[in-house]
Amino acid sequence: MRISTLTMFDQSVSSLHRQQSAFLKVGQQIASGRRVLNPSDDPQAASLALGVSQSLAMTQQYMDARVSARNSLSQEESILNSISGAIASAKTLVVQAANGTLSDADRSSVATELRGILETVLGQANATDGNGRYLFGGYQDSSPPFERNASGAVYHGDTNNRELRIDSSRLMGVADNGVEIFQSVHSSAGYVARADTDNAGSVTFIGPSVIDAGDPDYGNNFEITFAVDGGGNISYSIDGGPDTTYQPGQPITFGGLSLSLEGVPADGDSIAVGPAGEMDPDLFATLQNIIDVLESPAQTASDKARLRNTLNTSMRELDNSLDNVLTVRASVGAKLNELDAVDGVGSNRILNYRQTLSDLVDLDLVEALSEYSLRQVGLQAAQKTFIGLSDLSLFKLI
Repeated sequence: MRISTLTMFDQSVSSLHRQQSAFLKVGQQIASGRRVLNPSDDPQAASLALGVSQSLAMTQQYMDARVSARNSLSQEESILNSISGAIASAKTLVVQAANGTLSDADRSSVATELRGILETVLGQANATDGNGRYLFGGYQDSSPPFERNASGAVYHGDTNNRELRIDSSRLMGVADNGVEIFQSVHSSAGYVARADTDNAGSVTFIGPSVIDAGDPDYGNNFEITFAVDGGGNISYSIDGGPDTTYQPGQPITFGGLSLSLEGVPADGDSIAVGPAGEMDPDLFATLQNIIDVLESPAQTASDKARLRNTLNTSMRELDNSLDNVLTVRASVGAKLNELDAVDGVGSNRILNYRQTLSDLVDLDLVEALSEYSLRQVGLQAAQKTFIGLSDLSLFKLI
């Protein structure tokens, strides 16, 4: 078989190119630190690496989301701590205001302090996060959720809690809405009694207290209405039921509850009794009611009864509000603990993904350096072979 000079040159050049290509590829692998530079280098490893990379990117996004969630919850926890302190201060002032030796001016001074507490709580309720969004407005977070009015404050947000996905299977609330914090009570809150603001008599109450939670009417709302006949005889009825003679100082019982009454009611006076959650709980309204009654002169028996009843009701409402705020705060703390636990799992997951990705596409540097030296020797051999082959030309003999 005759082999032409052109054929020998072509084969030598092709061999030289292959050696150069292999040598350069190993050099690129060493420079990049990766074994798989193109999918064609290892199709199966490249395919698996793509899936692992996507999972790694999602896990890192969830980690970023947890940072945002932790910032929001930490800010909420701080605000709730401040609000619980404000409620505790308000309770102290209510106890002080209930002192019968205080004058109207003294009570007005207490009202001034309570007004400052109300403004503080309102400011905290309209707090924003680091991005300028209002924390307690639900998804209506572009404007203040609470607006001051004559009865306390009105809520303009929604009843949704902002949520953030912190993991593939966990959607966490990162900000409670204002209704749950300032206009709700804990499920364990008991009954609240509230005297009608138009009462003209001097009847006051203490309670209600629970004496039989198994009573079939327990859990219902009640209204006690007083009547005075032409002879000055006083009676009361509950929810329009039969009239019962009123005896000051003697507790009355109904629906598993007991309510102690003092003073002399006027005809048509009434007292509403119901579960705290159904009596329109509102921290701002409670504080405003206290301020209003303390700023009003208490000269007549009716005025003094209104003062005492309002303070009695408000103290129980403040207790319920404080319990509710502390419950929400405990929930926030539990979420912060959960974020720490999920962070630990997420960090381990990221390490596993990175290790898997490294096993699939990263380069064994020792092996690569050895191959690099081998390819370099091969390339040098191919070059010398080509030089030797080029010397076999017949033209050198001419």
